[in-house]
Amino acid sequence: MGLYFEDLEVGQQFESVGRTVTNHEVMEFAGLAGDFNQLHTDDEFAKASPFGRRIAHGVLVLAIMTGLTQRLGLFDGTALALLGLTWNFHGPVFLNDTVRFRLTIDSKRPTSKPDRGIVVRKYEVLNQNGQTVQTGTITVMVRCRPTQ
Repeated sequence: MGLYFEDLEVGQQFESVGRTVTNHEVMEFAGLAGDFNQLHTDDEFAKASPFGRRIAHGVLVLAIMTGLTQRLGLFDGTALALLGLTWNFHGPVFLNDTVRFRLTIDSKRPTSKPDRGIVVRKYEVLNQNGQTVQTGTITVMVRCRPTQ
């Protein structure tokens, strides 16, 4: 079981492992989302872009962060609902970049129901060079520890 509302403290930090973003993932995401923007799918087009090469979809990187969050196991069985997110894109993620994140518990508050609380998780997404490429917050509803 993951961490309960009571186990989380404002300022508490967690870090994920890294994950390399591959061409296969970019192309699969393009097909899934229907987003075949040439910055993501066309080497020759991307060479002439300000980036000089293909980049991963920003939302793909966000999706990878949610998966890396799951791998930490922090909220397994305790997260009840995604309530909202705010996300900012600061720099490109290139094919074969390795991304990871630092998660900070930004705030928490109880709800009117005694079995759950609201937690705001702040993310800083870093590439393999330690550069911040994305930041954001994800607000979730989390179970409180069951009373006996």
